Amino acid sequence: MASPVAAVVDVAARALVDVPEKVTVTETLQRGTTLVELTVAQSDTGKVIGRQGRIAEALRTLVAATAHYHGIRATLEIRDPE
Repeated sequence: MASPVAAVVDVAARALVDVPEKVTVTETLQRGTTLVELTVAQSDTGKVIGRQGRIAEALRTLVAATAHYHGIRATLEIRDPE
C-alpha cells in the first residue's frame, strides 16, 4: 500500500493532466526522507509544472503538509518521461 503522501500526489496529478493513465508515482526511502517521484506523459509535463513552477510548488507544499501531518519527511521530484 502506498503512503498517504504518494496517494495525495497521485490524486492531484491525475486531476491536472489530460492522460491520467500515464501518471506514475513511486516512492523510495533515502537517508530518512521519503522521496516521491512523479512521472507524467510528455504532453502533460507543462501542466504539472505550471507557469513559473507554481503548480509544482503547490504540489510540493501538499507533500510537505501531508508528510508533516503523518510525522515523516518527504520531498517531491517531477521526473522527465523516458
